[in-house]
Amino acid sequence: MIRLPPGIDVPITPRVRALVDTPEFRRLAKISQLGLVSLVYPAARHTRYEHSLGVYRVALGFLSRLGADERFAALVGPADAELLLAAALLHDLGHWPFCHPIEDIRLPKTPEHEHFANSFLLEGEVADTLRDDWGVNPRDLVTLLSGKPTDRKSRLLQTILSGPIDVDKIDYLMRDSLHAGVPYGRNFDEARLVMSLCVNQAGDGIAITEKGKTAAEMMVFARYVMFSEVYWHHTVRSATAMLQRAFYLLHKGLDLDALFRMSEQTMIDAMTTAAGDGPAAELLDGLFGPTRVLYKRLAQYSLFEQPELYGRLARKPYPWLARCAEQFASVASTRLGRIVAPHEVLFDSPPVELEVEFDIDVYYPKERCYRRLGEVSPVVRTLAREQFDDYVKRVRLFVHPRVAEDLRRLKNLPDLLAEAIDRT
Repeated sequence: MIRLPPGIDVPITPRVRALVDTPEFRRLAKISQLGLVSLVYPAARHTRYEHSLGVYRVALGFLSRLGADERFAALVGPADAELLLAAALLHDLGHWPFCHPIEDIRLPKTPEHEHFANSFLLEGEVADTLRDDWGVNPRDLVTLLSGKPTDRKSRLLQTILSGPIDVDKIDYLMRDSLHAGVPYGRNFDEARLVMSLCVNQAGDGIAITEKGKTAAEMMVFARYVMFSEVYWHHTVRSATAMLQRAFYLLHKGLDLDALFRMSEQTMIDAMTTAAGDGPAAELLDGLFGPTRVLYKRLAQYSLFEQPELYGRLARKPYPWLARCAEQFASVASTRLGRIVAPHEVLFDSPPVELEVEFDIDVYYPKERCYRRLGEVSPVVRTLAREQFDDYVKRVRLFVHPRVAEDLRRLKNLPDLLAEAIDRT
């Protein structure tokens, strides 16, 4: 057994241990799960290693429950179940430090972490262990984790790994909440939710019985509040915007393949060296230097706060946002009569890719019928079927502390922003 917080035992067999002890998996112990969140929630320093073990534990629970479902058992055999367990354990193998913030800016040479994992899965000790100890073809694992499913069984297995209710979300909501020291992600009944699992009407995905409806609603709410209060907390997003701008300034001179194989501190050191004494150095020093210096929030906009400005800035390509920030710095410099450097202004905007909509089939055994959760739940209809991103992911304008007070005194800030947008 391996003991994980909060006092959970994860059963470990010799072949699981063989995967966990590979260099590729051990690397995850040096990559934090939440990255920059620890600048706001200091205890949120848990790793992708811990999370991956937690996801494996949840997958065991899913299989234990679904194995009693005749339709699932008829489709998914023992070899498929073993493949799923290996995939659950290795699902984050392709993550690099600060992966999601870097992926969100969608630069041309930045791979998706699911595909970056292929080099770890198809060669080296992980691949050898999968073949020799698990009897699993590494290419089958790659297909399950990042391929497009072509049959019912593949679609069913993939929804367990990545779907409205999946092994990943169940662990990260609880684990992130626990380490951040907030209650939000732990306020749903995991045991009842797992015990309600069944196969959906089409036979190609996960559903829940009506007994799990309330637990599913609470999970939707937990996810909503975790995004609002933790993942998209305004100070976390200030740090995120600083890292993104630093990476954007540096990325053309970096060996990304080598960089993304590093541990967290090694990657920080490599970026700091590459920054030299340029503007990216000040951004990185504010994040990782001896004194924390985070940018201040000058303004924020959402669907219900200045919807016109929100619509003009949300989900725009990152290079455009960087140019827009430079234009605002120019406009502000003219208005203030002093220089505001381009890197002293950062726009943080909901990324181009939207969050997955949360909806799932609910089975009513007495009536022998399925209904969509969004049809029978006002909670899900409000929090999931409405556009999730528009309500928890705001457009924010951050500026360096040394210019914040002067910029706050500017009149007609929305007009100045509009001028910067028009110039971009």
